[in-house]
Amino acid sequence: EGAALATGGTRRGIVVSTLAEGRFFAAGGFDDILYAFPVPEWRLAECSALAQQLQAFQLLVDSPRGLELLQHNPLPGGKRWLVWLKLDCGNGRAGIRPTDPAALALARSIARGAPEVVTLVGVYAHCGNTYGCGDIPAVQGIARDTTRAVLAFVTR
Repeated sequence: EGAALATGGTRRGIVVSTLAEGRFFAAGGFDDILYAFPVPEWRLAECSALAQQLQAFQLLVDSPRGLELLQHNPLPGGKRWLVWLKLDCGNGRAGIRPTDPAALALARSIARGAPEVVTLVGVYAHCGNTYGCGDIPAVQGIARDTTRAVLAFVTR
């Protein structure tokens, strides 16, 4: 009910951190879900099933290996993998640093590599490094730093 309220009843544009959550929301009529974890090889079959079931099932990619995994496992019926490049702007959990030259190369590889199989939707950063903040100004500082890093990367 909360997710339906949060999406204004559209049941679109939600983010999940587990595939179990993705399946739960898909069963509840949501058809635009971002799995906010870099695509794991051992979960590719589950990701594929959701991608085939939903209008838009989206994943994160943070390495050439993740991209290759999707390129070598196309979805049936002409569907494309919808991916976001996961940037690590200080959280240190997942993603590629936006200042790493490999990040720009990976973004280009996603966009140009096999667009009929994998489509770059955008870039994604999670400010999980705010969890340890003790006050609002600290959270705002991390949000500003993350925004600057993402915008600088996208501009490049």
